[in-house]
Amino acid sequence: MLAFSEARAKVIETIRAARAASATSATIKSETIELGDALGRVLARPIVADRDYPPFNRSTRDGFAVRAEDLAAPGAALEIVGEIRAGAAFAGTIAPGQCVEIMTGAAVPEGADAVVMIEHTHVAGGRMRSERVAEPGQNIAAHASEARGGDELLAAGTRMGAAEMGVAAQVGSARVEVAARPRVAILSTGDEVVGVADSAGPLQIRNSNGVSVAALVAMAGGAAIGLGNAADNTDVLHGLIEKGLRGSDILILSGGVSAGKYDLVEPVLKSMGAEFFFDAVAIRPGRPTVFGRCRNVWIFGLPGNPASTMVTFELFVPPAIELLQRAEPLPMPLMPARLTAPVRQKAALTHFLPARIEWSAESLPSVTELPWHSSGDIVALAHANCFLVVRPERLEMAAGEWAEFWPRRDAI
Repeated sequence: MLAFSEARAKVIETIRAARAASATSATIKSETIELGDALGRVLARPIVADRDYPPFNRSTRDGFAVRAEDLAAPGAALEIVGEIRAGAAFAGTIAPGQCVEIMTGAAVPEGADAVVMIEHTHVAGGRMRSERVAEPGQNIAAHASEARGGDELLAAGTRMGAAEMGVAAQVGSARVEVAARPRVAILSTGDEVVGVADSAGPLQIRNSNGVSVAALVAMAGGAAIGLGNAADNTDVLHGLIEKGLRGSDILILSGGVSAGKYDLVEPVLKSMGAEFFFDAVAIRPGRPTVFGRCRNVWIFGLPGNPASTMVTFELFVPPAIELLQRAEPLPMPLMPARLTAPVRQKAALTHFLPARIEWSAESLPSVTELPWHSSGDIVALAHANCFLVVRPERLEMAAGEWAEFWPRRDAI
């Protein structure tokens, strides 16, 4: 049985190797979209600079453009010969003993090689006196210091965030080519499962996994395709898996992956020619997790209890979605925090426990395990903003000790 880090690495290595071996590995399904719609999408084509940046020597402060040699000592006074606003030009050259009032973002005039901040100056009678000396290049972003025209600013495979979208906007990329979202089919299983809008009998549960997994898929950058629920019947499950394999890149099944009499997912997949890379991971919740491939579709069989489904999805599925867009998988954000109460687990597994992370006035994080009744306790998940991670080599920890927490991506 693999440790969770080994299982996660297996997903990454297996999909990366399959991508490299594919005859079409140099191509990727893509689409061109408006830049305003690109948040969270992955670039399929690089963003390049359309010109030098900055395109001129740019002032980074409000103040005065000067010749540094004229302010070699504090208290020197210079004649003010003009003003430059951002976007405006200055006709002429700064001569010895002269300066020009300049605004942030304006082009530094010919002859000037420094800008002194307005806070460090005094103006009277058309002259500026500086309290400080000036040095060449001071408060100036030099022409082409950020990029040269034609430079690649954002590589293919970059996930677009606010800063990346700003870069694209700066160079005039009003439309960008991005990877198509991987299509992720989602199938819940179980005789006890009914639709969200259905009346649930005393022994039935509604299909919360179908909704939460679709949300997780969207957050990870995929396009969710809901298949509903399959009863614990070989023929029904076979038919819905067939549907899920058509036109999708990933198929996620929740439930039916344990060793019980009616856990049919693995036998049905095996009968359809699936190859399995692992079918158990040394974690709680989520031990009976399956990763495989069937007809070029990546398969994730996740345990059906909501906490198990959420933990195993977040551990293993996002790297697959990222790789299918030619993006590098993001690292798992495990962070340290102080325990507010003792923690004790028995099973020699890695435990992911619903918890809350909080920051004190001193900004020192503290983490508290939440009371929860089982891996089916979805209410506890909704109250948690992270998972407390308890390693098998350190199953008991005292209050005040440092522990690891793993943020919920949608809660912090």
